[in-house]
Amino acid sequence: MAPSGSRSIKRGCQRVLYWIPVLFIALIVAWSYYAYVLQLCIESIEDTGEKVVYLLVYHAIFIMFVWAYWQTIFTRPVNPLKEFHLSYSDKELLEREDRGESQQEILRRIAKDLPIYTRTNSGAIRFCDRCQLLKPDRCHHCSVCDKCILKMDHHCPWVNNCVGFSNYKFFMLFLAYSLLYCLFITATDLQYFIKFWMAGGRAHFRLKEYLNGLPDTQAKFHILFLFFSASMFSVSLASLFIYHCWLVCKNRSTLEAVRAPVFRHGTDKNGFSLGLTKNFRQVFGDEVKFWPVPVFSSLGDGCSFPACLVNLDPEQPSSPSGSNPVSKGGLFIPGFVPAASENLCVSSAAEGRQFPSKPLRESQSRLLTSTPSWSESEGAADKDRKGASNPGITIENEA
Repeated sequence: MAPSGSRSIKRGCQRVLYWIPVLFIALIVAWSYYAYVLQLCIESIEDTGEKVVYLLVYHAIFIMFVWAYWQTIFTRPVNPLKEFHLSYSDKELLEREDRGESQQEILRRIAKDLPIYTRTNSGAIRFCDRCQLLKPDRCHHCSVCDKCILKMDHHCPWVNNCVGFSNYKFFMLFLAYSLLYCLFITATDLQYFIKFWMAGGRAHFRLKEYLNGLPDTQAKFHILFLFFSASMFSVSLASLFIYHCWLVCKNRSTLEAVRAPVFRHGTDKNGFSLGLTKNFRQVFGDEVKFWPVPVFSSLGDGCSFPACLVNLDPEQPSSPSGSNPVSKGGLFIPGFVPAASENLCVSSAAEGRQFPSKPLRESQSRLLTSTPSWSESEGAADKDRKGASNPGITIENEA
């Protein structure tokens, strides 16, 4: 009983500590609002027109920045669907069997009808022993959240949340608007920052007031540090934003950039890339009006992704029916056997039913259809063929 209570206290303390970076950012933003609105615009800027324009533009950027930050923090990460979890009977079978061919058969039976195409470095099915589930493509276990996260990018301490499928768009907008926020403050604060440090004119009197310790030198302090803070944050945010823009264009997560995903045919760092336009739409959606707004508009379900298989291995094991389920132009075609050098796209979806049970939106279908599809007769001929057979597997835990 005591160990359990101590663990609960430890987890509670950790939860509190995890919010410290978020609280720090909130305090910085609150101070910047006070320094810019009150000390710079209201107290220091004398021109009314300039003051009004600055305040309107500032508040528009500020609202979008806070909105995107809020969405990134409080949007819960999406976990794998129940189809990927082991049933109670399957758990009992795995516990009873030795870690050998028997367990391989159990996992092979479970994974047969699931849209899983990625593997561990050793070629095994990606199985999470802690969550007791088969990991969907691009899913990883977060040690901080202690759960598997769909399309996990990274765990960000500045938002105290995992950045993944459900909030990656919000995270990108948070970076964009925070960078714009800092650049706008830096640009509009620059001339007044210079005036405070130039000899002659009003700056000379402000300098004398500063030396005499008069109360109205408070504006000088805030404007000085506001400029330095905004400038430094602009540099760090710009580098991070540019890096994640590159990831979006390549359709990679931070984890996939560090360690390329492994498919049945081998490692392929561009395995999920569909081209610049489709990669962007997969994160931001089809409707342009929703791109700059922190509302969810990403395509897909997070459990399955179109995967481009380049230079397929001709010796790759086929499905029980004798063929691999592949597609042309990103459309799933069971029973189609390509040449070894042909470039193809495989959509991670199970044949015979749409996966998951909730149908994909029309926008997802448009993402996958860029070239003419196969004829209905070809599809009907293989209607009874399901899933993809996984090669010989072993249980291997991957954090």
